[in-house]
Amino acid sequence: MFKAKIISSLQKCFIGDDPECKPALTSLTAYKNEKAAFQLCYRMEGVPSQFRGFAAINVDSAIPLSVRTVEQVPVLMPVFPTMCDDDYLSKTPGFYPDLLLPLHHGGTAVPVCEEETRCLWLQAEPGKNGLKAGEHEIKLTLSLSGEAIFTGSLTVTVIDAELPPSTLLYTQWFHCDCLASYYNVPVFSEKHWKIIENYARCAAENGMTMILTPVFTPPLDTHIGGERATVQLVEVKVTDGGYEFGFKKLKRWIRMCHRVGIYNFEISHLFTQWGAAHAPKIVADVGGAEKQIFGWDTDSTGEEYRGFLAAFIPALLGFLRAEGVDKNCRFHVSDEPSAQQLPVYREAKKGIAELLRGYPIMDALSSIEYYRDGVVEHPIPACDHIEPFYEAGVPDLWTYYCCGQHTGVPNRFIAMPSYRTRIIGFLFYKYDVKGFLQWGYNFYNNAGSYDPINPYISSACDYFGQAGDAFSVWPAQDGSPYESIRIRAFAEALDDLRALRLCESIYGREYTVGLLEEGLERPLKFADYPRCEGYILKTREKIDRAVAAGLKK
Repeated sequence: MFKAKIISSLQKCFIGDDPECKPALTSLTAYKNEKAAFQLCYRMEGVPSQFRGFAAINVDSAIPLSVRTVEQVPVLMPVFPTMCDDDYLSKTPGFYPDLLLPLHHGGTAVPVCEEETRCLWLQAEPGKNGLKAGEHEIKLTLSLSGEAIFTGSLTVTVIDAELPPSTLLYTQWFHCDCLASYYNVPVFSEKHWKIIENYARCAAENGMTMILTPVFTPPLDTHIGGERATVQLVEVKVTDGGYEFGFKKLKRWIRMCHRVGIYNFEISHLFTQWGAAHAPKIVADVGGAEKQIFGWDTDSTGEEYRGFLAAFIPALLGFLRAEGVDKNCRFHVSDEPSAQQLPVYREAKKGIAELLRGYPIMDALSSIEYYRDGVVEHPIPACDHIEPFYEAGVPDLWTYYCCGQHTGVPNRFIAMPSYRTRIIGFLFYKYDVKGFLQWGYNFYNNAGSYDPINPYISSACDYFGQAGDAFSVWPAQDGSPYESIRIRAFAEALDDLRALRLCESIYGREYTVGLLEEGLERPLKFADYPRCEGYILKTREKIDRAVAAGLKK
């Protein structure tokens, strides 16, 4: 017996799931520049002898579609066992759906194995010309040995409009050293640059508009006294009178980012993480030899490092102005200072505040008291601490999540249902969020970066965090990334946000928020939202219908 059903992109199907128990998807709306997606869930069971092989797929569609398989990945730590709520697909280690892979046999072979439920991920590909407006029936056929074992269809209505460009500043921390380590290539070799560009392009295609830019090796997730591979874009030379700086690699980085569609730059932290007590690792040409001149043994508020920053920051800003990107840059001191670390943080920031006058200095900061005291003018609170910042009317509000946001709020852990990842688009609109930060686009190390890890074996990075926290793309053999269900769910959330912005441009914000909260018992909040895919799909359909009607007026 062969079972199959067309389902939404918000479903995650495990090997033992029954396709007949999944809610069917019969229709979908999209805009001309939107990568709308759906899935085909299927299972073969009850045949006389174990079957394993490939079916052929035929897609009859007036709009271009890509087809990928959804692969199960090993998850040893889906949750923090004592720190989670009940809104997870499972809390048990096992195989979970996440990895999206191209079809084998030239893109035509669909893997089938008896007693295994599998999924195909089908995605509209607008390209440069966009999808054709109108109502389209997509017909799917799976065949074995020339005989059809499944036929099904889905109606996709393409609205005669494009989603507006994203205005959200969105960064997932981009770890260049992890790419050099995983692919075993020298840092900033031509092979490394090619890999970096592949990953940056994928990030941009999934909605990232800002990129962590390692002017110096980012002092992030590094154990005290340890170091990560040097990925320093700025050349430094120690001279008799001070320092000279070269920006050749940084210029190449900016050109590369523009080429793939990223135009905003998150300058790497100028002090060590969680307290700002030390300088990041900085190497320089000293008398013709490369030497480390700052690092863990450097007092962040000492005269030597302050003198260096007094020379470096004006030179950097001059270069960025010449490149025309200085107003597209954000700067950091250090993440989430504690009460004990606050005096050092204040002193470190004081040393650069005047040098960076007129440029945003932003840091993760979840204490509203610190914001009120002026510690950080541009705070980035965690999404489970955003309410007081929202209520205080913080301008240009940002938020972030990481392994600590495990209860109540949205996140992107592999064990979470996709609606818990995608709901964030609605929340971004409701809270008028201007920026979002997540710490791991491609972090393939363990905690403290003692060692590299193989993400295909250790999706929790040696029990560093819940599986899926540290990376949202998987490394392919050819130096490019494979997408995950999670990065696509977040990209769909960003499309929801853009659709809401389009709706607002026609009807206004009050009407649009009303559509979001129509039928809800309580206002939409980061810790209080409907826990089902139906709400997202139906609300998005309402938004699209309203836009389509408004465009006809």
